[in-house]
Parts: sequence; C-alpha cells; structure tokens
Amino acid sequence: MIRTPLRPLARILPARDKGENPKAIERENIRRRHEDMQDRARARAEGRLLMLGVFFFAAFVTVGGRMGMLATSEPSEPAVSFIDAAIATQRADIVDRQGRVLATNFETHSLYAQPPQMIDPIAAAEGLVEIFPDLDKERLVKDFTGKRKFLWIKKKISPEQKQAVHDMGDPGLLFGPREMRLYPNGSLAAHVMGGASFGKEGVSAAEVIGVAGVEKQFDGYLRDPANGNKPLQLSLDLTVQAASERVLYGGMKLMNAKGATSILMDVHTGEVISVVSLPDFDPNDRPRPPTSGFDPSDSPLFNRAVQGVYELGSTFKIFAVAQALDLGLVTPDTIIDTKGPLRWGRFRITDFRNYGNEMSVTKIIVKSSNIGTARLAQQIGADRQKSFLDSLGMLDATPFEIVEAKGGKPLLPPKWSELSTMTISYGHGLSTSPMHLAAGYAAIANGGHYVSPTVLKRNGPQYGPRVMSPQAAAQARSMLRKVVAEGTASFGEVPGYAVGGKTGTADKPKPRGGYYDDKVIATFASIFPAHDPRYVLVVTLDEPSENSGDKPRRTAGWTAVPVAAEMIRRVAPLLGLRPSIEPVKGAAITLASQ
Repeated sequence: MIRTPLRPLARILPARDKGENPKAIERENIRRRHEDMQDRARARAEGRLLMLGVFFFAAFVTVGGRMGMLATSEPSEPAVSFIDAAIATQRADIVDRQGRVLATNFETHSLYAQPPQMIDPIAAAEGLVEIFPDLDKERLVKDFTGKRKFLWIKKKISPEQKQAVHDMGDPGLLFGPREMRLYPNGSLAAHVMGGASFGKEGVSAAEVIGVAGVEKQFDGYLRDPANGNKPLQLSLDLTVQAASERVLYGGMKLMNAKGATSILMDVHTGEVISVVSLPDFDPNDRPRPPTSGFDPSDSPLFNRAVQGVYELGSTFKIFAVAQALDLGLVTPDTIIDTKGPLRWGRFRITDFRNYGNEMSVTKIIVKSSNIGTARLAQQIGADRQKSFLDSLGMLDATPFEIVEAKGGKPLLPPKWSELSTMTISYGHGLSTSPMHLAAGYAAIANGGHYVSPTVLKRNGPQYGPRVMSPQAAAQARSMLRKVVAEGTASFGEVPGYAVGGKTGTADKPKPRGGYYDDKVIATFASIFPAHDPRYVLVVTLDEPSENSGDKPRRTAGWTAVPVAAEMIRRVAPLLGLRPSIEPVKGAAITLASQ
C-alpha cells in the first residue's frame, strides 16, 4: 500500500506563495486517510458477517436435514461407530527338527463377572470357590457387592470348569473365548521353550506374548500373522531330549547333586540336539521368579547351560595343548618338565598326585597335569592365549538364540597376567558356561573350525573361521580318546562308540570370595565317535558327591563321566549311530615261509 504524506512538499510550497495556510492541507489529508481506513474496516466486517451467515445457514440446513431423515426413518438401536483394533490371537507353532510339536495354541475361555447383572452375588461367590478352590470367597463377595462393574475371575479355564460355572446359571458370570499357549510335552525342553503369557487383553481375545526362552527371542516372528502356517523349527530332537533329561535326572539324584546340565551339539552344523538344565519347570504353569536375596541357581528358572558361568577346571587343558601344537611349540611326544610344585611368586601350582618330574604332552592330558599345562601356557604367552580363546568365543556371551544366553557373559580376570595365563590353561581364573565349552570342543572335533551353537535347524555344515590346523585338531582328538581309554575318564567308555573327552573338577567359589572345601563343579566334555566325530556332549554336575565308598568322591571321573557314558549309550542309537569296532593296528606277524 502506498502511503500519502500528510504534508506533501509539492503542495505546501505553492500554498505559501499564494498566502494559504499549509496546516489546512495536513488536516484534509488526515481526514481522507481516516475515511479510507473506515471504508476498509466496514468492508472487512461485512465480509465476516456474510461468512458467518453462510456457516449458520449450512449448519441449520444440515441439522434440519438430519432431523427430517430421523423423523421419516424406522427406529433402530444405536450402534457403536468405532471398533477398536482386533487383538491378534494366532501364534505360530514351535516344532522340533522332525516336525513334532513343542508348542502350539489351544482354544479355551476366560471367566469374568459383571456384578450389576448378578442375581445372588453371595451364592455366586460360594459356587465359584467350590469350582476354583484357589479363589478367596471374602474377596469375591466384596467385589460382587461393591461398586465394581467388571472384573476378571479366571484368565483361562478348562471346558469342565466352564460347564460347571454355566450350570450355576447366574447371568452376571460370562465367558470370553481366547487362545492360550500349550506345551504338550510338559517340562520337556522347558528352558528352551521359556513360556508365554497374556499381554493386551479383551473380553473376546487375548494377546499371547513370549516371556522367556525362544518364545521371547522369536516373539516377533511367532506373533506375525503371516507366519501362522510357518512353524518355528528348532534343532532339538524330541526323543533325544527326552532320553537326555531322563538320564541326567537319574544321574543328578544318584550323585546327590544340587543341579545338572547337559548339551548335545552337532560339531559340523552347530545345531544343539538337546540341552537340559535341572531342576526344571513346566512352562504351562511357569513359576514366579524368586524374591531378591537368593542364589539365582536355586530357582528352577535358572538355565545352567547358558546362564551358569563356572570355572570348568581341567576341561580347558586341551585348549592349551591344541594351541601349543598349532603354534608348533610342541609335538604330542615332547617332554615337559612337571616337577612340582610350580612356584610363581607366593603362589604354588600343584598336581592332584605326583606324576613324576617330566611327562610327554600326551601324558599331560591323559593324567591331567596342572603343572605340565601351566608350563605350556608359559610358552604360549598371555596375548596369544587370550586371542585363541577369543576365537573360540570364550570371552563373549554365547550367541545361542534364547534371551537368557545374553546373561551368561564369561567372567574374565581383571588383569591377564602370566599367573592368569597359567591358571586359565587348566580351567581356573576364567568362568564360562557349558555352552561355551561345547562350542570349543566342537572346533577340535570338526577339524579346527569354530561353529556357533544354534537352536535353529540348519541344512549342512555351518563352519566359521578356522581357529587351528587340521593336524593340531587331529592330535588333540587322539589325546582325548586316550583320556577315556587309559586316563581319568575310564568310566566314560561306551563299547562301539569310541568316546573321547576330558574331565574337569573345579572347587566351587563362595559368594563372598574363596572356595568351598567340599563343593565342586564336575564336568565331562566328550566327543563321539572319536575317530570321526559327529557330536559333542558336555555334562556338568553342581555339587555332586558319590557316596558308595568309605569317603565321598566328588571328582568328575567318579560323577559326571558315568552319567555322560550312560547318556551316550542311550542317545547314540537315537541319533542313527551304529556301534562299530575301532580300527586297530594289525599284529606284527610276517610270513617267513610258505
């Protein structure tokens, strides 16, 4: 907008020449400007009034039209104009490697109450307590006779319970259809399954969500409606799992152990065929976590296979030997100084018994010499040892696909000193889970490749990076076989299956430092068949004690090894392995004459 000056110079100068008053020009310009402003304001107000009139006219027309339609239409009940998003209830099944169901959905009903519609609230409460003894009668009466208009009574009920409630005939007791998660095998593979619960709930449906195990790890996949007809297939074998659980439970009781775990793993694919943790639970009725202040391992929810990190003792010795062989520092026949005790500062390293002043590398493994293994670790050095164990996955949480595995991160020494290098070589000073140990032995068994343990079914070998040479792995396997044939694991011999393995007995640490004198973690890590390994089996017993003799025997050779041998004897035929006679050298006989 161009603004006209109130006192334009072009008019003032001529006015002065003519004797006119210049202020009259300013007053006239002010008047004209005010008139223009009033005209614009009047036009703007008239426009707003016109728009407001049109709006009211349209509103009255709309209301009048709607009233006319209602007056001329048939009467009907009002309907809900907005429907909330439906709760997705379909959840994919979980099956084993043979397609047998491990977890599925089951149609059931929930029970809820609308107290305003009840005829006799007190009688209803009494009837419900008879059907469901766990309900509180006084609480029900208070809820039914109070101001509540809705309350859940039971989130899931059986068909028999539904019929019993229906027979009560109270219109205020209502049912809602829903799906629940069912584990038809009960406690079988409970720690892998984990369990499920209800998330978002409505009277006609409930959202099933995973709370632990693979149910939570693959919750997104299982809840996706697109996967309703695509079950999640695991690497577990139902029959092998059942046999493993039965044997391990019997062994745990026989050896008076507090708990036990076993892992059976394919050395080429990394598939875990069975994994057991005892004591266990029924995922159909998953118990609540224990209150604070208790040892986590006291709970049946604790998964010892992946959450339990322990010093696994002499089972680690084969890693030190395999690395020394791979680096070319020794051969199986190299003689090592085993004179004891081995002193490092104020610390002393000793053997279980006196094995002599020198031994071959093979004998160090067969006899399980701490001193000999520590000597090898000194040759390897801290940096190379740490790098090798890292390549075996021993320094990070195992990638096993259940949520609890993330909590099983190994406990490393604060400073990886020379002393730590020596103690770690024979399984002290570094705490790992049995699942870590299984993956490490799988690398020796398959010829030197790391394989990641998995709970999912795989097709064909899944080799990772090479961590040792095939020759070093073969020599280590030969030593493991001799441990069973003539060493500390003689009870592990299973005719026809050529078992190889290594025992490990570690004192159990106290919660506040130090070690118990009468409590150990006993472990036997085995491979079979040793001449052509297919599987790794790790058995760990928590606080075992074999009491058939005059004194309690707690070493792995007396406790974990017999349990593992019985497990191999049971599951090997289920795995399709036929017993065979091991190849032996022919007799030294020559034909002198014909």
